[in-house]
Amino acid sequence: MNKYKFLTKINNPSDLNCLTISELQILSEELAHFMDKIIKEHGGHYSSPLGVVDLSVALHHVYDSPNDKIIWDIGHQAYPHKILTGRRDNFHTLRQKDGISGFLKRSESPHDIIGAGHSSTSISSALGVAHARDMSGKNNKVIAIIGDGGMTGGLAYEGLNNLGYHKTQLTVILNDNSMSISPSVGALSRYLTRVVTNPTYNKVRKELWNLTGKIPEGLSNLVRKTLRKTEGGIKGFLTPGIFFEELGLRYIGPIPGHDIEKLVRTFNAVKEFPNPTLIHVYSDKGKRSTVAEKEPVKYYSLSGNKNINKSKIQAPSYSTVFGKTITQLAEKNPKIYCITAAMEIGTGMSGYVKKFPKRYIDVGIAEGHAVTYASGIATGGYKPIIPFYSTFLHRAYDNIFHDVLLQDLPVIFCMDRAGVVGPDGPTHHGVYDISLLRGLPNLIITAPKDGNELKNLIATGLTLKKKSMSIRYPKDTSYNYNESVQEEILKIGSWEKLQSGEKTAILATGSMVGIINSNYTKICNELGFNPELINARFIKPMDFKLLNEVENKFDLIITMEEGALNGGFGSGVVEYFSDHNYNTKIVRMGVPDEFVQHATRNELLNDLGLSVNGLIQTVKGNLNNE
Repeated sequence: MNKYKFLTKINNPSDLNCLTISELQILSEELAHFMDKIIKEHGGHYSSPLGVVDLSVALHHVYDSPNDKIIWDIGHQAYPHKILTGRRDNFHTLRQKDGISGFLKRSESPHDIIGAGHSSTSISSALGVAHARDMSGKNNKVIAIIGDGGMTGGLAYEGLNNLGYHKTQLTVILNDNSMSISPSVGALSRYLTRVVTNPTYNKVRKELWNLTGKIPEGLSNLVRKTLRKTEGGIKGFLTPGIFFEELGLRYIGPIPGHDIEKLVRTFNAVKEFPNPTLIHVYSDKGKRSTVAEKEPVKYYSLSGNKNINKSKIQAPSYSTVFGKTITQLAEKNPKIYCITAAMEIGTGMSGYVKKFPKRYIDVGIAEGHAVTYASGIATGGYKPIIPFYSTFLHRAYDNIFHDVLLQDLPVIFCMDRAGVVGPDGPTHHGVYDISLLRGLPNLIITAPKDGNELKNLIATGLTLKKKSMSIRYPKDTSYNYNESVQEEILKIGSWEKLQSGEKTAILATGSMVGIINSNYTKICNELGFNPELINARFIKPMDFKLLNEVENKFDLIITMEEGALNGGFGSGVVEYFSDHNYNTKIVRMGVPDEFVQHATRNELLNDLGLSVNGLIQTVKGNLNNE
């Protein structure tokens, strides 16, 4: 730390106020070096936060946080913001248990105005912050920073539409780097590219305005009045900034996002604008890292040297199995059509996309649109498959209900990262999908025990005519997978008895099955008897025949799931027993009614008791109490 000339002196944003432009430039270099070193060692998002170092430094130099409200979209880009707002000395604990969050978190700092881990929220929340300010009679500034990837989400336009109507002071900074996680797609991306490649409008506008000031006053006023009337036509001809201005925002840009002098000058110029303003900044993801600038997607996130698992992985990840499976099945089934919401790489689809580019679409960060679009595809007799991260499926809930299930259309929803995901924390834990979906008719809910069963469930889902299927799987190894094994069509609602036993029946679903089955001998030795283990791969509908057998045979039933207890798989079992007046004792193991914080996946599972030792203690405790 001693080698940094300025960074060690920045303990809060006000320490930037007295720095000159050249000193701010040095600070940016130091900040990027500091982040680079720690992220490479400990892990975290990489290319995105490096891309906003200069923007962050300029913002905190001009604005007075937390009096002025700086609101970031998504949050993984806010590492420089965290360091500049008093968290420099704790930055090495990033995304670690009991350390600082990898995203924005209100409880962590007064400078984190709105917590964010999902996309496209900043403009709407910033408008609410601005209106709260207005109603309180205050005059502080509100700034929202959103990336071009975030602008592919519909919520951003709902916010812009409302902001343009209400005309309050709010500055939106559109950080345009042509990337979300995967490359940004759609008309907006092309639109912004046109702006960056044709930055003529503001220059011409300024020169025309200055020129009119040099002619006689009467004539000058007439010319300027005429220019105002024709300005829209000039704007429309020279740059697509007209789009934002027609929504009611003053458009400024494009501004180079790594030129601190221009950024500071621009922010100072618009700071006192009373009406909504959009500043279009174009930047480079991974700035100051040679490898990340060349391959920003590859270097989107790093595991960190300290976190690399050097043990040999026996099976591929579930994401990899998903990608291989849909590619294999698509070779035989020309009706398969895959949809992603800017998550081609994260969900393992790249191989499929390369092989079947005409049977694939990336809709951008627009999960609701992905689902409704899939419903339209399904009406044509095609078999749409949509992989989400489980946590992002929340955004499409109404679309699933209204546009797919109510219409009796068959869509397969594959929920990657179901369960706890580790360092990304509460915004990304996929623990609520069962609870959200279990009450919806026309939907089959499943969770595979391993990679082979994931293949079987996808193949089974493709046979459905009027029902849809959801398949949830964790951010983990798939335990068992054989690419050459032929897929099997499973009977809907069927469970699988993996181990016969006595005294206690364990009804496990998804990731819990592999944890228990691979440690079954240890569990038996610790308990002194062999519990029965059932793979409850169908969460809805359940295997009622097997449930009845279990009720007759056992005095204790344990349900185990990597999901929320409220409304989850265990709740379904309890409801069935209650409806049939069964009195067998049921103990549910899962995620309690609280937000789970960030740590490694194994640390979280151990803390939640969703582990071999947790199961052993639960069985022992409940048998001893009888």
